[in-house]
Amino acid sequence: MKAWLVSAAAVAALLVGGGLTWQHYAGTVDQADLLGDTGRQRAGPPRRIDIESAPRMSAGPVRPSAGTWLDAQPGRNILLAGLDARPGEDRATARADTVIVVHVTAAGDRAYLVSLPRDTRADIPGHGAGKLNAAFALGGFELLARTVQEPTGLVFDAGAIIDFAGLRKVVDAVGGVELCVDEETTSVHVGWDAQGRETPPYRLIPPSFRAEKIAGVRPQVYPVGCRHFTGWEALDYVRQRELIPDGDYGRQRHQQQLLRALAQKITSAGVLANPITLDHALTAVGGSLTFDGNGDSLTGWIVRLRGLGPAGLTLLRTNGGRFRTEQRDGRDYENLDDTTAELFAAARDDRLAGFAARHPTWVIPP
Repeated sequence: MKAWLVSAAAVAALLVGGGLTWQHYAGTVDQADLLGDTGRQRAGPPRRIDIESAPRMSAGPVRPSAGTWLDAQPGRNILLAGLDARPGEDRATARADTVIVVHVTAAGDRAYLVSLPRDTRADIPGHGAGKLNAAFALGGFELLARTVQEPTGLVFDAGAIIDFAGLRKVVDAVGGVELCVDEETTSVHVGWDAQGRETPPYRLIPPSFRAEKIAGVRPQVYPVGCRHFTGWEALDYVRQRELIPDGDYGRQRHQQQLLRALAQKITSAGVLANPITLDHALTAVGGSLTFDGNGDSLTGWIVRLRGLGPAGLTLLRTNGGRFRTEQRDGRDYENLDDTTAELFAAARDDRLAGFAARHPTWVIPP
């Protein structure tokens, strides 16, 4: 998604001129071989998928259109991993707490964002069944991509790692964003003691990281309603899942809403008309992103996605935002339902507009 933000904002900068060039900002992005052999046209000859050979997801079979070729899937797919390492945790071994698939239509005028639950039960190649978010820690981005291919059947044209700490800098660089809080959200990370000093209001107890209240600490609370968010508030708000009714589904939704709000703010007249603000924003975006264009440069992707704008972004829920949890060996796993299988089949065939029309409650509202 950040790749899309960079693209939209940088192309907008080109249109307004002022000496800012997208080549300069593309150079601030860390570019690396993330996908390895999992990228489109890297994994050998195209593999025909039919009902018998289709990848299997935990809740049932993927049902791709008969005769689909992996390398002939219309449109383009981007895999995003959001890292939110805990204090003292090595970034290289952190779990990808946010896994997002972006499907860009063949026409290049619309993109669909789909978040996969972090606790999805998946087959991790070489490691057996486990939680989806463990794949990154076990084998990096390439293993995560291989794992995501199992339930989705998608081939990836690009990949990116988002540093969640970097999101705070991006939000501050554009002067904050407007977000509408759709459910009261209490922070387990930010609070204040009796002397007004910032301190965590809850302990997260492993292995499930259950939240346990710390006496005498007042937590930060985000009440329902639309308001202005600074960088630290936005980052804290979209990290929360422990104390909201829809847990990780709520967190996924809030993260997607933040990305859309950032896109709208970066491409707004107020930011584009201020060269200093725009420079700070694009530099912050570049500094929080690692990108793999699967053999194509970031500048090439910027040109390719030039037709996209915030209005062309649709946010979709997996499982319709409803839990399908099962417990195995004392651990909770999330399963993907048959309608989610239909969602990914629609992505493979570039038919997500039709899916969204048939399932309006699966579309996250602005």
